[in-house]
Amino acid sequence: MIDKLVEEIRKKQAPIVVGLDPQPEFIPPQITEEAFGQYGETLEGAAAAFFAFNKGIVDAVADLVPAVKPQSAMYEQFGVPGVQAYKDTIDYCKKKGLIVIGDVKRGDIGSTSAAYARAHLGTVRVGSKTYAPFDEDFCTVNPYLGSDGIRPFTDVCRECGKGIFVLVKTSNPSSGELQDRLAGEQALYEIVGQMVDSWGADLTGSSGWSAVGAVVGATYPETGKILRKMMPKNYILVPGYGAQGGKGRDLVHFFDKDGLGAIVNSSRGIIAAWQKAPYAGFGADGYAEAARKAVTDMKQDIAEALNG
Repeated sequence: MIDKLVEEIRKKQAPIVVGLDPQPEFIPPQITEEAFGQYGETLEGAAAAFFAFNKGIVDAVADLVPAVKPQSAMYEQFGVPGVQAYKDTIDYCKKKGLIVIGDVKRGDIGSTSAAYARAHLGTVRVGSKTYAPFDEDFCTVNPYLGSDGIRPFTDVCRECGKGIFVLVKTSNPSSGELQDRLAGEQALYEIVGQMVDSWGADLTGSSGWSAVGAVVGATYPETGKILRKMMPKNYILVPGYGAQGGKGRDLVHFFDKDGLGAIVNSSRGIIAAWQKAPYAGFGADGYAEAARKAVTDMKQDIAEALNG
């Protein structure tokens, strides 16, 4: 799957992933009203609004970007109907030819970690039949339980041709409370980066990139520079662009000399663009067109930074 991701990034000239993280306040009123008209003010109504909203965004940007990243918690908070909307979103995106990165941040050990890996990237058997429960192409994984939590995922990646992005240096302001702590002469994030490099060593595709990638926030560009050198074959998923303050100029060191090696996420900056001043002219009815314009602006920002 890492080879397909690299191929799609090259084809669309857009190292961009759209975060499908819907929240009720992002949904235009006409979508909410239609969903509530059908299901009432219920969990089912909220889930229907999420899925309809996502479809509009995806239809508008599918030809521009290689991948999407739905954040599972935004759906799970609405219970079983929300989880169904998450799954429906995954299926719809894949039908549109998009690569799906499930932002699930799972982290456990042993049989529990293996169950998470099968649920999101692999298959399960039910009697004589086999199913892929969520069937994302990649998912995010928390490494802080050590290799016991990662190996079940890499085993499934090897078996099913999928990939993972391991949390290394996250974009939130308090990440340094743990991730910057020194262990000997290295920061903890550097040690995790070295482990990511080793975990993915035997999962390198024909593109030369590993199926084991890393999550490194755009808000820490100097850290990105350090980790790019430490993980020469590991793709970096970069959150923190836009709403969290990251700009194209902050991203240069996340990429290699060929402009590959990183894929940058924007969530609110795209899906809620219609509520932002630069795109307010699109209005609620034009929320999807606003998202498309936000993607083209982001694409230009990154391209200018990489070529500057």
